[in-house]
Parts: sequence; C-alpha cells; structure tokens
Amino acid sequence: MFEPRVKSEQTDLLMKAVLTLETTDDAYRFFEDICTIAEIKSMAQRLEVAVLLRHGVTYQEIARQTGASSATISRVNRALNYGADGYNRVLNALQPEASEHE
Repeated sequence: MFEPRVKSEQTDLLMKAVLTLETTDDAYRFFEDICTIAEIKSMAQRLEVAVLLRHGVTYQEIARQTGASSATISRVNRALNYGADGYNRVLNALQPEASEHE
C-alpha cells in the first residue's frame, strides 16, 4: 500500500477536495482560488514536461518547447521513473488528450 510522505489531515482534505472537481471549469475555479498563477503555471509546465519525456523528447527540445529548466526536467524525469507513480497514472488516464500536446 502506498503511504504518501505528505499525508496529514490537511492534505487528506485537499486530496478529497480535488476529487470533487467534476469539470475543467470547476478545476480552474478551485485552483485559481487555492494557488497562485505562478504555481498553476509551474504545475502545468511539469505535466507538459512529463508528457514530452514519455514521448522520448530530448531535454534540450523540452527546454526549448516549455521553457523548463534542466533541473525541472530532471526532477520530472526522476519522478516518472522512481516516484510515487502519480505522473504515470494521470498520463495513462489522459493518454488520448496528452497525445495532442506532442
């Protein structure tokens, strides 16, 4: 069984809140309220980096396309290969949609 490193009552509430979001509009509304614009953009960039890494795109090309630093690309790559499997689960669920962002 997976045991998250950040698990607490507060993070449980956050994860349950995310699971209540039913539409993209709901998600935008929630994330604009709970995150800064920079935080949202940073998370979106990391997800895009994960998509590109899974498609075998080079670090240099990913940096060019996304503006991500090599440290960010490396961190995402490490999470894809050795992390909690969160990226892979989300990308598998989004597979048809994620392919549009190549």
